[in-house]
Amino acid sequence: MPTDGSTFSQIPGPPVQGDGAEAIAAAGGLHNYQLRLHAEYGPLVRFPMPGADAAVSVADPVLLEATAKINKRPEKLFEFLAPLQESGNLQTIPADEHGPWRRVMLSVLAGRPSHEAHFARFAALTTELADRWAAQDGPITLQQDLSELSLRMICQYALGSGLDSAGSAGRVVSAFETVLTEFMTPEGPGRDRADEALAFLRATVDEVLAAHRERGAVEQADRSDLIAALAAAGESPARIRDTVLMTMLAAHHTTGVAISWTLYLLAEHPDAADRVAKELDDVLGDRAVPEYGDLKRLTYLDMVLRESMRLYPPGPYGAREATEDVVLGDYTVPAGTTIFYPFWAVHMNPDHWPDPHTFDPERFTPEASAKRPRLAYIPFGIGPRSCEGAVLATVEAELVLATLLKRFRLDLPPGQTVAPIERFVLWAAEDIQMNLTPR
Repeated sequence: MPTDGSTFSQIPGPPVQGDGAEAIAAAGGLHNYQLRLHAEYGPLVRFPMPGADAAVSVADPVLLEATAKINKRPEKLFEFLAPLQESGNLQTIPADEHGPWRRVMLSVLAGRPSHEAHFARFAALTTELADRWAAQDGPITLQQDLSELSLRMICQYALGSGLDSAGSAGRVVSAFETVLTEFMTPEGPGRDRADEALAFLRATVDEVLAAHRERGAVEQADRSDLIAALAAAGESPARIRDTVLMTMLAAHHTTGVAISWTLYLLAEHPDAADRVAKELDDVLGDRAVPEYGDLKRLTYLDMVLRESMRLYPPGPYGAREATEDVVLGDYTVPAGTTIFYPFWAVHMNPDHWPDPHTFDPERFTPEASAKRPRLAYIPFGIGPRSCEGAVLATVEAELVLATLLKRFRLDLPPGQTVAPIERFVLWAAEDIQMNLTPR
């Protein structure tokens, strides 16, 4: 088949009817729609998409390699984030701005010293939640509680000790949820309330930044590493504010739902839960909470988390915009095309994940992982726009899982139906209720 730029229309896909909104809604969301498209039309699909003049979805990890260096997100699809930012939409800033900014972010978010510095506080926040669960009668609500925990963690991380002086964690959490509810859902609390909450969050970050300047570079032991690094790189106060807020946005629901789906799958698979419990007993002994160095010894827990994010990736898809013609197999995708990364469909590709709907942590032994293409598992995205906080999120998730599973056995109440839906992340429609038994 020729690859002269005219082959885009020959890519398999559904008949073009309108902008695709009706078909996406009928499928129950874009995440489900992509699964159906790839099941019917194969690993490369052309489809109509609101906000995109032309779109393809790529569910094959080998084909994805040709797109891995694209450093542009579709601006129309990320317009909804623009009201949250004053310094330009961080999700769509040009590559020449994005590259230096990303290097600063990775220097902090992916660095072991930063993780170790915050680990004890993360552990204390997790223990507070476990104590509250232990005192609670009846089932606990996983996603609600764990999303709040992960937001408290990222507030502590992004704002440092300044969180205590500039505003209580509870007020920051409440303000952030108000902003999210207004900007992310149609039925928000009202734009005035959201604007007030956003102004409070920006003022909080400004207070922390001012405290950094007053203390200087010497007294930084209890600082926010993120703010310090951005300030040292010469970023403007507006860019620092926006970065902190976007980090909070990206981190809080994603980590919370990843932990929730992992606990759900362990409740569904008691043999795996028993193996995790034994590993925790072997590694931690009588200690209730792991230390940072323990995480690398919790190898089965790590495999369980990875398999959970394969089955339920917190963010079910990503998107890029081709900046030049891209050859995908037998077809050429022209510049300007929106390229979707359907993470969920990639993780369900039976060519690389036999019996893909089965929960099997053994898929992630070093030997099994080495046999798969590099991009067969992409819960944090790919390329230069992948998640800068992937390593930090993994540390947080493994700490929380280790602490909770060392202390409790979790079981699903009878008759509960758990259905994944798209709510910016892959959420359970009615949350996930869980009964606790002390270990």
